[in-house]
Amino acid sequence: MVELTAGPDTVSTGYAEIVDAEWLDDGRWAVVAPLDVTVGVVDLRNRRVAPLGGNGTAEIRNPSIVFVAEDTLYVGDWGLRRVGLWTRDGRLARTVPAPSSTRGTLPEARDDAGRWYVELRPRAGPDGSGNRDSAVIVAASPDFGRLDTIARLAPLDVAEVAGDAGRRFEPRALSGIDQWGVLPDGSLWVARVYENRVDWRGPDGKWLEGDRLPDRVLEVTQYDRELFYRKFPPELRATAERLPFAAVKPPFEAGFTSPAGTVWLEKSRAPADSSRRYHEVDREGHLVREIRVPDTGRIVAVSADETLVAERVPDGTLLIGFPIPLANTRSISGGVQ
Repeated sequence: MVELTAGPDTVSTGYAEIVDAEWLDDGRWAVVAPLDVTVGVVDLRNRRVAPLGGNGTAEIRNPSIVFVAEDTLYVGDWGLRRVGLWTRDGRLARTVPAPSSTRGTLPEARDDAGRWYVELRPRAGPDGSGNRDSAVIVAASPDFGRLDTIARLAPLDVAEVAGDAGRRFEPRALSGIDQWGVLPDGSLWVARVYENRVDWRGPDGKWLEGDRLPDRVLEVTQYDRELFYRKFPPELRATAERLPFAAVKPPFEAGFTSPAGTVWLEKSRAPADSSRRYHEVDREGHLVREIRVPDTGRIVAVSADETLVAERVPDGTLLIGFPIPLANTRSISGGVQ
């Protein structure tokens, strides 16, 4: 187990929420702040943040995801219905419109061969019954002319509920979903929420089943429900209180890939926990180590030697660099750095 300690580099921002982030280069990160309708470029070393594209840019409207492939930063924008390709110094190179072959769903990754990776969810339908079906991960050719299904994800945990519009199937609140990511060579990892393990699909299409990870079973408490309700404005709280809840929390809530090719999973926490826990899993599906971050901050991205932690404060979000100990960090080839 490794306890991370905050370094001297911090940046205070007015961003209400950070939903995604990527490491760019030395001390610089791209962060998605959807409520502020911006992608911020954070410079920890110089303690400053600036909007990608400049203030008032029309090239970003409703960003939802960022990812890096080779020297390019990709920004998925559902408002503009496109992916923007940006240079690391903040210039828009070109855009790719949302493809009709994926029903307008934007890609979430790209490998060095130019293939796109998209999560296609089933159509929910008027009564939500489609939510019982599985989503799939497809690999698309560079022009989106060909789609190959390469993985199937676990279906949502749903319940049939009665409402003013009749009976329908709704996902249970605080239940988990499978997480996934792609490495530059086209290797795909899928963190299985029900099995609590990380499986790998190699570039040759062969699957490797990972080890089951050690975790506590955490019940969803009334306090957890109250925290969930607080996210809704007062006029929508009555609707939120009618949602079904999972009986137990998922083993992990989020996942992302490190530059070393390992998977970091953010583990579920109990309300009384004083730190957040992360499992680092290697390309063989083995647990490398458990990382802990003090207080309430969340790791939103990882570089080769540092994590970017976002901590909510009364006037926005504080972004903090936490150095990573070098010992026991696995490389993409499986060696030790």
